[in-house]
Amino acid sequence: MLVSDFDFDLPEDLIALRPASPRESARLLVVRPPEGLEDRTVGDLPSLLQPGDALVFNDTRVIPARLFGVRTRGDSEIRVEAILHRRAAPDRWTAFMRPGKRLKTGDRVRFGQRDDRACAAAGLDATVVDKGEGGELTLAFDLTGVELDLAVAAIGEMPLPPYIASKRAEDDQDRADYQTVYAREDGSVAAPTAGLHFTPALLEAIAARGVSSHFVTLHVGAGTFLPVKTEVVAEHRMHAEFGVVSAAVAAELNAVRAAGGRIICVGTTSLRLLESATSEAGVIAPFADDTAIFITPGYRFRAADVLMTNFHLPRSTLFMLVSAFAGQEAMKAAYAHAIDTGYRFYSYGDSSLLMRAA
Repeated sequence: MLVSDFDFDLPEDLIALRPASPRESARLLVVRPPEGLEDRTVGDLPSLLQPGDALVFNDTRVIPARLFGVRTRGDSEIRVEAILHRRAAPDRWTAFMRPGKRLKTGDRVRFGQRDDRACAAAGLDATVVDKGEGGELTLAFDLTGVELDLAVAAIGEMPLPPYIASKRAEDDQDRADYQTVYAREDGSVAAPTAGLHFTPALLEAIAARGVSSHFVTLHVGAGTFLPVKTEVVAEHRMHAEFGVVSAAVAAELNAVRAAGGRIICVGTTSLRLLESATSEAGVIAPFADDTAIFITPGYRFRAADVLMTNFHLPRSTLFMLVSAFAGQEAMKAAYAHAIDTGYRFYSYGDSSLLMRAA
């Protein structure tokens, strides 16, 4: 397979810069291969589920992981930007940085300064201690543990996706908008965006329908924003992300399946984590490890029966994943319909509910 097989033209005015309000008023495209498509709203979700089904949410919490600062090397200074990627130790993060090629091991960076304006909480210093082959740099901060977390929270900005950040600046509203209402485990640098559509009222309506809710954790890394740079799909390598499926949740989901219920993954992150935790026999096991699972057409799904997900970038690993789940031709038709009828795309956009292809 070639990456170009997953390309499509998207009008720029369909890229959502703000979420729908209220959240559950977003449109929802139901995809039932081979039956066809149905236009609904997220608020209709309870009626599209069946008693005994189980929704699986990713409860990771987005941290303000975009940092601005100054790199010093002797008398030389340059302005830099970092997006924290993965926590490597209490005092260390791997990060994607710009301009990455001008940074070397041993360089000192002071974060908390942008556009010649010193932040009130300026003074978060770090040393570049390693440069990885995938473009990541490892930063050793002068602070550690909770003190480092508090400093990042004080000076960092929400890491809005590039297709939003290139059109407008991050603001205080994004601190609420770019976070699910059930987020509780700090560690992501990107939101599990399918979950942004849920409100407490919608969760209550789902429970009243007889549908259970279960929470897993996958800390989404900055690699989710990186384009696929190879033309041959099989040559692409995913960045690893850390995830947890507790023993209790694994047992609950196995019981749902044994009773004939469906597992509905809210977002590609919860799906990728569950698939990583599930055996060839379809048994979900406790999981606490890194996953770099790359799902493309031809993959045999083990856990997920239904997937709720937003509309993804052309040529992206996530469009490959949904093509594997619902079928490549079905997803091409679904995206063509979404574009023709004005669905809003990407993180703050509308959503889809995909039934797994046979």
